[in-house]
Order: sequence, then C-alpha cells, then structure tokens
Amino acid sequence: MDAGTHTHAPRTPAPAGRRHDRRPCDLVTVPARQGLEAVDILRRCTEPAVGPVLLVGRCDTLGFLVPPGTAERWDMAGSACTTAGRRPGGAPAVAGTGWLLPPGEGGAVTDPARLRAALDEAARLIAAADRRR
Repeated sequence: MDAGTHTHAPRTPAPAGRRHDRRPCDLVTVPARQGLEAVDILRRCTEPAVGPVLLVGRCDTLGFLVPPGTAERWDMAGSACTTAGRRPGGAPAVAGTGWLLPPGEGGAVTDPARLRAALDEAARLIAAADRRR
C-alpha cells in the first residue's frame, strides 16, 4: 500500500456518550493473509487485544488502528504505518476501505507491541504452511 494514498488518519473510537474525545489514530497496513492470521492470534489471547481493522482496496490489505505516534517508531518489514490529519464521524478514513472489525466490536485500538508479536507469529505460521505445500 502506498503511504501517500492516505489523506486522513482514522480516529480512535470514543467511549459511548463521549464522541468528542476522538483522536487521530495511526494505521498499520499488512498483506491480508498475514493480517487475518494476526487478527485470529490477537482474538485468541487470554485478554482479546484487537481493535478496529480495515479492509483496504480489493481486500488484499488489512489496516490495524493503533495509537497516535506509532508511525514514528514502526519499522517492521512487510508492513507500513502511516499517520495524517483528522476525519469526523465513524466512516473509514482511507478511500476504498470497509471495516473487517468496526469500532466498538473490540478494543479502542490495537496495542503496537502485541500487534508486532502477532504479525511475527502469523508470518511464521504462513511460512510453515507454505513449506508443507
């Protein structure tokens, strides 16, 4: 995914009754296969740890909403983390997207450290599955 295609960052879903608290989020994008594995890994945790997730473009990329400031520290190969301005409302802020996990069905955002660990595990599972073919 080209980081230049993002003109607005998704916003953190606000707790019920506090819609004015929304802050811009950063967005970690990964290939869909790895992202779907990571979603499963994060949902199986003792304490489920996945926030809203976007399907991007032709559903070949997933985007995980992460806390603002993550893009400054994100350096994981095979993924990108972008940040930008604000967008009002609950609609996805990236053109050509829809929600895989909409705001309110999980945590506010995904913790970057837990996401990194899940993406690493997902990459290992995919590599092992591909070797068995």
